[in-house]
Amino acid sequence: MQRSMANETQKVGTIHFPFPFTPYSIQEDFMAELYRVLEAGKIGIFESPTGTGKSLSLICGALSWLRDFEQKKREEEARLLETGTGPLHDEKDESLCLSSSCEGAAATPRPAGEPAWVTQFVQKKEERDLVDRLKAEQARRKQREERLQQLQHRARFKYAAKRLRQEEEETEHLLRLSREMLETGPGAERPEQLESGEEELVLAEYESDEEKKAASGVDEDEDDLEEEHVTKIYYCSRTHSQLAQFVHEVKKSPFGKDVRLVSLGSRQNLCVNEDVKSLGSVQLINDRCVDMQRSRPEEKKGAEEEKPKRRRQEKQAACPFYNHEQMGLLRDEALAEVKDIEQLLALGKEARACPYYGSRLAIPAAQLVVLPYQMLLHAATRQAAGIRLQEQVVIIDEAHNLIDTITGMHSVEVSGSQLCQAHSQLLQYMERYGKRLKAKNLMYLKQILYLLEKFVAVLGGNIKQNPNTQSLSQTGTELKTINDFLFQSQIDNINLFKVQRYCEKSMISRKLFGFTERYGAVLSSREQPKLAGFQQFLQSLQPRTTEAPAAPADESQASAPRPASPLMHIEGFLAALTTANQDGRVILSRQGSLSQSTLKFLLLNPAVHFAQVVKECRAVVIAGGTMQPVSDFRQQLLACAGVEAERVVEFSCGHVIPPGNILPLVICSGISNQPLEFTFQKRELPQMMDEAGRILCNLCSVVPGGVVCFFASYEYLRQVHAHWEKGGLLGRLAARKKIFQEPKSAHQVEQVLLAYSRCIQACGQERGGVTGALLLSVVGGKMSEGINFSDNLGRCVVMVGMPFPNIRSPELQEKMAYLDQTLPRAPGQAPPGKNLVENLCMKAVNQSIGRAIRHQKDFASIVLLDQRYARPPVLAKLPAWIRARVEVKATFGPAIAAVQKFHREKSASS
Repeated sequence: MQRSMANETQKVGTIHFPFPFTPYSIQEDFMAELYRVLEAGKIGIFESPTGTGKSLSLICGALSWLRDFEQKKREEEARLLETGTGPLHDEKDESLCLSSSCEGAAATPRPAGEPAWVTQFVQKKEERDLVDRLKAEQARRKQREERLQQLQHRARFKYAAKRLRQEEEETEHLLRLSREMLETGPGAERPEQLESGEEELVLAEYESDEEKKAASGVDEDEDDLEEEHVTKIYYCSRTHSQLAQFVHEVKKSPFGKDVRLVSLGSRQNLCVNEDVKSLGSVQLINDRCVDMQRSRPEEKKGAEEEKPKRRRQEKQAACPFYNHEQMGLLRDEALAEVKDIEQLLALGKEARACPYYGSRLAIPAAQLVVLPYQMLLHAATRQAAGIRLQEQVVIIDEAHNLIDTITGMHSVEVSGSQLCQAHSQLLQYMERYGKRLKAKNLMYLKQILYLLEKFVAVLGGNIKQNPNTQSLSQTGTELKTINDFLFQSQIDNINLFKVQRYCEKSMISRKLFGFTERYGAVLSSREQPKLAGFQQFLQSLQPRTTEAPAAPADESQASAPRPASPLMHIEGFLAALTTANQDGRVILSRQGSLSQSTLKFLLLNPAVHFAQVVKECRAVVIAGGTMQPVSDFRQQLLACAGVEAERVVEFSCGHVIPPGNILPLVICSGISNQPLEFTFQKRELPQMMDEAGRILCNLCSVVPGGVVCFFASYEYLRQVHAHWEKGGLLGRLAARKKIFQEPKSAHQVEQVLLAYSRCIQACGQERGGVTGALLLSVVGGKMSEGINFSDNLGRCVVMVGMPFPNIRSPELQEKMAYLDQTLPRAPGQAPPGKNLVENLCMKAVNQSIGRAIRHQKDFASIVLLDQRYARPPVLAKLPAWIRARVEVKATFGPAIAAVQKFHREKSASS
């Protein structure tokens, strides 16, 4: 990778960092530390507040290291190829042997006492093998560079895509004419009876060599598809919009023209086959796509001759976008110029090539792979995508919720309704096709039916009755270890690993979906116990309309449509039950009816899924704007994954704003000297809600523009709002600021934010009683993460109380108990479980208060209303750039005076 000419090239020590402009000193420190972490193969936890140019620091720091690494590797290769041999045990060059071409290159340890001539012979052979591998890799690299060079002006790609479209249109035109001729020509009514032996003269259905090659997935240049994986950087973030923003930053960077970057996404994001994409559900899209690829390999010749009609139907089912020649062109085009997901999608449509598989073909040669969390952190997804982490670099950005993300990704919940529906569907499927199934299929289907029946029974229900009308005698929540759950369910004699593998290989859930799609919705219960026979079953469905299970009313950003086959979802639960007994728990939640009752697998140890990443990778960087408190990452994720403490490096940089542009305050008592302690027991007291309202009134009187006030929950916000309205405080607040409230529904957020922003803008241009707007928000809600309240939108952020999670939650209690048993208690510190609760609270606080300062010239005050914030252990968990400036005010008078002075001075100077 050649270094692009940049506006600025910064030299930090002996390292040159190209940068699009003169970087801040904290960016130079960030890049230098990142370089050291990657070079030394460490695990880095990097914190860089929003507004400090974190993305550019990551890009320029990491790609500068990759540039130097590749240069040293090329020099070492040249030396080895020149001499034809070289040292295989030189420690200082050991880090260079990192691509897959070097795997196994190190000399194999020889047995003690072996003759010297044998050792020498083996070593010489290994050296020759290494040189041969290096030559082969050089040839592949040269071939790749020549391909990408041809695509410099996109001529080859555009010409090839256009030529393919013209050929397809011409072929379709000729086929249409041929059909018309057959239908309207002489003797079209019915074919003549052929005489004996005349059949061999009739042309069989024709399939060209190109069609056969496309159908079988064979490419002339197999080496071209099986490229070696070069050393690369995997960059992942939470959302596709964050990934697109990162790709945009790469384009603007000095490396933008030369780096080989590929963006990966799910089939749902990259599919260009409208028939498949219209299925909606992620699981259905995945299964249909895989099924279409399975229909491609050529059938045995005998089968083709005997059943031409059936073969033709399978051919139609194959995906027209899965064309290796075109996907190869798409791969090269993706590597030739930096593209985000949207551009890759447009490219796939233009070339009639699958962007999902085309982008995967680009992984081996790519230097920078951009992908969502799920593709990297979920082992099966990672393997399916062709991602190899051995000796590679992984950067996980926006990682403040990494532990929760891994936990959520591997935790599964199934309802009684889903269990009954899956059982009913599978039973009808067996009744319909049982005689056509082999013994092994029947055995596994019966095992799945047995599992479903026992899952319903352990909830206290009966699989043969309607789950909606079944009332459970016992209600409440029960928590079990995995082994105890298996014993109580009486399924400990079934090999769940084999059942899981059967579900994957047989694709039973997809076939079950096809069955229900063909014959209509299957009853979720036996409403008519005497119903017998498949015909009766179908007749009973005639008056009913076909419908899939309804999606949740309020879908979150990350939610996906519920799969039409409930068995798809239950498969995830079965897979979770194969987790080691100590690493997970099963929660039985028995509600009023069976349909609402649930079985939930809770992952207690996310480190088991992260361990493979840190074990295989050369280096891992966990980065975010707010990473405090980092003890969770060190203990729950890294220590539990077997990472030695000395391998972990922490880096936290300050903010780019001048120290005087922020005023963080902890206020311990209110206007009437009422101690501020919004605990769960005290926060609903009228005097506490009144105190919060009066403080807010005073703040709104001295703070210009926008004020954002965070509450612990939607329910508490509702209670406070109603109390203020009843007591007249809401009217007093409205006289100073127009009041807006965070909506529960995600699709209304933009509308509220726009109205809030316009109100502040209008108030800034007018002179009157209302000086801006007040936004009442919820910690962990729509406004507390990913939304910027820069400049006048957030001149003051207020946090009412400490947003502790629900300590009575069975999940949280079990997690606390698990940590207390697993982690050692540090001297002079709270138990690990109690520390977890406080850390969860402070992470939520840090995310919320970080919304205000977004760039170098921004300024804001941060007000924490609760005396518990003044405790040193709590203050220590604030971000360093806030912690260094925080002031604790025992009474309200000095606090409001400090806020008034701060905003008066800042407004005058801005």
